[in-house]
Amino acid sequence: MRIRRIEGNNRARSYFRCVMRISMPLLLFTVLFSCRTPRKTTAFTPPRIYIKDPALLEQRADSIFFAAQRSKILGDYRTAITQFSDYLRLKKNNPTAYYELSRLFVEVHNPGYALGFARRAASLDTANKWFQITLADAFGVNSMYDSAANVYDNLSKRYPSNDEYLYNKGMFLAKAEKNSAALDVFDQLEQKTGVVEELAYQKQRLLLKLDRVDDAAAEIQKLINQNPGETRFYLVLGDIYNANDRTDEAKAIYNTALGLDSSNPRALIALAGYAKKEGNYKEYWAYLTRAFANPEYSIDEKVAYVYPYLQMQGVDSSKLKEGLQLAQLVIQAHPDEAKAYALQADMYSQAGQLDSALVDYNKAVTLDSTRYTVWYQMMWIYSRREDPNNLLRVSTIVAKKFPQEFMGHYFKGVADFLLQNYPAAIDALNSSLMASKAEKGMKADVYSLLGDAYHATGQHSQSDSSYDRALAITPNDATVLNNYSYYLSLRGEQLNKAEEMSRRSLELEPASTNYMDTYAWVLFRLGKYDQAKQWMEKALQAKDAMQNPNMLEHYGDILFNLHEVEKAMEYWQLAKEKGATSVGLARKIAEKRYILATERE
Repeated sequence: MRIRRIEGNNRARSYFRCVMRISMPLLLFTVLFSCRTPRKTTAFTPPRIYIKDPALLEQRADSIFFAAQRSKILGDYRTAITQFSDYLRLKKNNPTAYYELSRLFVEVHNPGYALGFARRAASLDTANKWFQITLADAFGVNSMYDSAANVYDNLSKRYPSNDEYLYNKGMFLAKAEKNSAALDVFDQLEQKTGVVEELAYQKQRLLLKLDRVDDAAAEIQKLINQNPGETRFYLVLGDIYNANDRTDEAKAIYNTALGLDSSNPRALIALAGYAKKEGNYKEYWAYLTRAFANPEYSIDEKVAYVYPYLQMQGVDSSKLKEGLQLAQLVIQAHPDEAKAYALQADMYSQAGQLDSALVDYNKAVTLDSTRYTVWYQMMWIYSRREDPNNLLRVSTIVAKKFPQEFMGHYFKGVADFLLQNYPAAIDALNSSLMASKAEKGMKADVYSLLGDAYHATGQHSQSDSSYDRALAITPNDATVLNNYSYYLSLRGEQLNKAEEMSRRSLELEPASTNYMDTYAWVLFRLGKYDQAKQWMEKALQAKDAMQNPNMLEHYGDILFNLHEVEKAMEYWQLAKEKGATSVGLARKIAEKRYILATERE
């Protein structure tokens, strides 16, 4: 049975759609925001609501407005858009409605409409700062960063005490890649606020973009001067020097950080990297193991550091020892983390130490049973070890916990088949076909195994159909060609098709004695006894074939039908001695004649 192992933004947005799943009754929408090519047709004016009584009009408008606000609060943004649109049919010059629509279109990811409504709100009421802020946000989501910066520039002049407006102006200028202009804004802001951490970080990023490394470092040095005991500022400064190949300065800073925090993982990892480059393995290993022993060092970063050792094992056996040492340190530092044990298990599995891998995988799923990949590795190991009982146990759990995953059902089908639980195997394999999409080759395996299972239960039409589906996917699968042709020959059905498939399997794998045996048997069922004998004798030239009771019995059948009775008796007797279990063999020997399958029944 073949069991395969499976190893292991700019997102296109349809913002500018011409057709919206909302009601857009205002003629204004059609004029301002239509993305269709204008047609020379009679202009369509949407129906208007005519309410002559001003009090009734006001009451109706207020009712629609509050309904829209309620829909917005409930998160039903599209209904709110429709309701605010209805409101504007009654109160077309209310800037608040345009403002609300702008915010709603941001929520439904339609930046073009958001900007149009924001512009309308801001033009109707130029004094309202919230309308201006929404306009800036709308420019931002449309990547019009210069325009957004201009809005915040005006706000910062109108409200000079509000530092946030000046900060936002600088941020939008930075997004517009106007680094020098953004830096000027942040310098202006720093004169008002003094040294502020977030401001210093923004300035150092801009300075690095401008290749002013010393000035960028000076910004972080300001933070260090303010907080000389804060380790993280030293690490940022060290990273600046490190990224710009100023090794001596970086090492000095990282060592200073270690003076403040002797187990700081970032400083230790950085210094380990320098030691490794310099060929000082002892120092490298000392820094590295100190970092890994620190529980404060993120387990995810540790795992990411160790995983390359999995690939390096194949070219450097010493990496297995190093990787396992690091994995053990991860377990010691994080004894309750499933991924720590899964990491060590992966190391063992890659090295072929499957017993040790299973111990750690089992520990991992005990701590966290939600990780499908760990369960998968366990199933793969049990299949590789040809342990159908444990494979069935684990795959049954996986099929229940992760019903959408193909491999749980597939491995369960494999295990049930190997344990001769054929109906259960058929159910599991059919479930795998209904699970998440599997690659073509895996589907072919499922159909192939279904063909075997259906044959075992006597469901021959389903068996043939499954084999046909397998061959439609992988027409040159020698195993399927062989099995399918052999089962057809046993039933004496479609023998010409069986002969063609069997011959093809031999073309694909000409050295296979099993395929030779099948071909000989198909020829035998076709009455081509001389050709059958030639192929059977070719198969029996292999030592293992002479130990195969089924092949020996087949050869005896061929010899008998060629009237070589004594020699046939010799091979039938030999087949019996080798453990042949066919129903008719005892009668063949006792009656000294070939027994047809129909007679045996």
